[in-house]
Amino acid sequence: MKLFVVVILVIVIVVPLALALLVNFTFSGEDQSQYDLPKHVATMGQGQESDAHREMAALIVKDMAEAPKLGREKQLKLMREQMDARGAAFEITAKTVAVNSDEVKGEWVLAPNANPDHRLLYIHGGAYMVGSPTSHRQITSRLSELTGYAVFAVDQRLLPEDSRMDGINDCRAAYSWLLENGPNGAAKAQALVLVGDSSGGNLALSVAAWARDENLQAADAVVAMSPQTDLTLSSPSLVANTATDIMQGASFGPIVKAPKVLRLGFSYMMHRIKPNDPVVSPLLGNLSNLPPTLVQISTAEMFYDDGARYVNKANAQGSIAELQVWPYAMHVWHAFDVPEADEAFENIGKFIERHARSR
Repeated sequence: MKLFVVVILVIVIVVPLALALLVNFTFSGEDQSQYDLPKHVATMGQGQESDAHREMAALIVKDMAEAPKLGREKQLKLMREQMDARGAAFEITAKTVAVNSDEVKGEWVLAPNANPDHRLLYIHGGAYMVGSPTSHRQITSRLSELTGYAVFAVDQRLLPEDSRMDGINDCRAAYSWLLENGPNGAAKAQALVLVGDSSGGNLALSVAAWARDENLQAADAVVAMSPQTDLTLSSPSLVANTATDIMQGASFGPIVKAPKVLRLGFSYMMHRIKPNDPVVSPLLGNLSNLPPTLVQISTAEMFYDDGARYVNKANAQGSIAELQVWPYAMHVWHAFDVPEADEAFENIGKFIERHARSR
């Protein structure tokens, strides 16, 4: 009887505790709280939410509340279809040219003034599971018109059909390809910029570090819109801003509020790469000798501290990095027709113009 009790205690207490310790030891990253300072105050948008942003935010909240409850596969399919339909319906002056080769898949987005030798690689967001070049044309067309660059939106492979590493490799391949190929065929890039939003911002920062490590031509500038930078889910704002992040709070909030071992386990199960690996958590890597980097984020977002910590660490390690912060703005507000987006794009244009070919 005593042996039976001991066995039960081992199963109920010791084994879960041992597994928890193993997960924490294997998947936890180095504490990044030293990069919480300096704290960046909201410096953009005159500190006041525009009426257009307020109305758009209310519409999004309403649509999310009324969304049909479907199974996981059907829900994912519906989200992809809706995002693509929205992107396809957006009227643009830029020309789009599909690319589907053995090397890369995606589309060129070319404003009338686009220089084919000045290239911008755009990596779309969508929680690593949704999104496409079509869904993000509102952003890619504005970038081409604003900068005069030929924008290539890579169509990276997505979860769950493909692995996380598949998507990363697609983005790396697109970066290498753009150095040697433009919309008119083979030709070396005279300037190269790397931009991504949300999960695409994560990928853009990861690719920038990879290009440095591979001794490839560095991007002249990198721009990350509302990026996730730490898949160990350790940033304080992940929990603190759950209520104010209208795009991610309801779905992502329960995950980040779970015990650490469950958060880490979820992150690993989703990505199948250790959360503390810099290939998926750029914040945890070496941030020295990187291209000039602009991070735009909102104080209302769950990823706020992901962005702030990245910029603070990059600066501490000698790289040029700038954080621009908006109050109230929703996650990747750049994708909507609001004054806050206009201001963000204007600042992106100035940042790229300031750094392109200046190094």
